[in-house]
Amino acid sequence: MIQVLSSVWALLIGIVFIMLGNGMQFTLIGLRGDIEGFSASSLAFITSGYFVGFLAAAQLTPRMIRRVGHVRVFAALGSFLSAAVIAFPLITEPWAWTLLRLLVGFSMSGIYVTAESWLNDSSTNETRGKVLSAYMIAQTLGLIGAQGLMTLGDAATSVLFIGASILVSVSFAPILLSVSPAPAAALTRPMSLPRLFSLAPLSTVGIFILGASYSTLLGMGAVFGTQAGLDANAVALFVALMFAGALVLQYPIGWLSDRMDRRLLITGCSLIGAAACAIGWIGAGNTVLLYAAAFVSGGVTTPLYALFLAYTNDHLSVEEMPAASGGLIFTFGVGAIGGPFLTGWTMQILGPYAFWLSLGPTYVLIALYALWRMTRREAVAVADTESYLGVLPSASPVAAVAAGEWSAEQAEGGEERG
Repeated sequence: MIQVLSSVWALLIGIVFIMLGNGMQFTLIGLRGDIEGFSASSLAFITSGYFVGFLAAAQLTPRMIRRVGHVRVFAALGSFLSAAVIAFPLITEPWAWTLLRLLVGFSMSGIYVTAESWLNDSSTNETRGKVLSAYMIAQTLGLIGAQGLMTLGDAATSVLFIGASILVSVSFAPILLSVSPAPAAALTRPMSLPRLFSLAPLSTVGIFILGASYSTLLGMGAVFGTQAGLDANAVALFVALMFAGALVLQYPIGWLSDRMDRRLLITGCSLIGAAACAIGWIGAGNTVLLYAAAFVSGGVTTPLYALFLAYTNDHLSVEEMPAASGGLIFTFGVGAIGGPFLTGWTMQILGPYAFWLSLGPTYVLIALYALWRMTRREAVAVADTESYLGVLPSASPVAAVAAGEWSAEQAEGGEERG
């Protein structure tokens, strides 16, 4: 493993710093927005701007890379990201924050596409799985660490925004000074939605709903914590536990995924997520219950994303896997745009704890649809399933397609050994 990481260590260190800065600004939006008197619906609109930009950049960045190269795209988007983060306290208006969040989302998505292209180019068939796993761990550790940095300043000032901007700016030094330019990104054209649905209806519908779940957790978690009366440190811990749950539960869920009917596991994880939301709802005033709900709900959401990708590959030919992964990324992004809108509107009417009332039904819907699909299609034999790889929802289509290609390589290797 050390030998594998030796060629990509600079990129992974840079990613950790980027995620420290990006994770800080996600939480800062909720904290500072409450200080500025923004409503839950306004903050939801601001949050959705991030996912609009993220989805747009996933489609446009490969073209930019083909025109001017990885280094220029990476440096330009990094500059935009750093500038956008530091601009939040300068213009404290919902419309301005929405535009800034759109720019942040666009820049982050483009940075992911560029970084993941480098990672994929630095990997071989034998090392791709390990490199992608290390990349996902680096992302998660950066997001968790960002919440710890939130305790070092006051969201009412510009200090934390400046700190986040500095972290983002510094992150590009090890990457740009150490990584050689990679070939231009050549993403597989995403599979059309009708074709994707005909081949993998559970994954198509499930990952769309999961997009709403993930964006609600990531974008509205800090808003809920602030409006529920938690102090800044408690909000940071609440958000950190979401990502900690994903880091802890990813492996056991992945281990089970390769040993049982994935539809049962999807159903089980979804029901556990719904139960966590119920605990969060009844845990008003009890921070221990809120922390537990955050850990479990965040812990099942990220593995569910990887489960849907793996389950889709179980029903596809080797040639179709990369295109299907790209299609699922797009479907997930569309769902992610709508999640904060629904949650913000519900919280505006029913109060902050409606956060859990909005989140819980998404897990229930996934579970019910998975159970129904089990009556419509025979289970794939465990021996014939493709390998599970813990891809994060924050990854770009490059990582998802690379994971699909890795699954395809594993499948071909298994056939040759058989």
